[in-house]
Amino acid sequence: MAFENPSREQIGDILASAGNIAVVGLSDKSDRTSYMVAYAMQLKGYRIIPVNPMVGGEILGEKCYHSLAEIPEPVDIVNVFRRSEFCAETAREAAAIGARVLWLQQGVISPEAAEIGAEAGMTVIMDRCIKVEEAITMHGRSRSEK
Repeated sequence: MAFENPSREQIGDILASAGNIAVVGLSDKSDRTSYMVAYAMQLKGYRIIPVNPMVGGEILGEKCYHSLAEIPEPVDIVNVFRRSEFCAETAREAAAIGARVLWLQQGVISPEAAEIGAEAGMTVIMDRCIKVEEAITMHGRSRSEK
């Protein structure tokens, strides 16, 4: 069966109830797409948790972790800014921490990661920009604070 993203309504529901978003591959460089998208989501009230093994310290005022396993609190969405060939491992890590959603950014497609996520009970979204989807689905809608 071919992969299909959730409906826009379902994506809106996911975003409305999300609090913590772990951003895998978040750059500390403000001109990078991952930084701009995470910053925009942070401005919308989402808690961004940076994950990048190459960066120490903080990104966007939040402690940066080397892996998902190091995050000491629940994660609602794992938002992935990595090349497709690395996404299966990220999906396994997201499953291991009990994330609810595996979100592969626009241009990132991994059927293997989608299968791993689905088998772990996660909702999987691929090849969609979380910032764009937030703008479309949350227009005039309030988020449920956790």
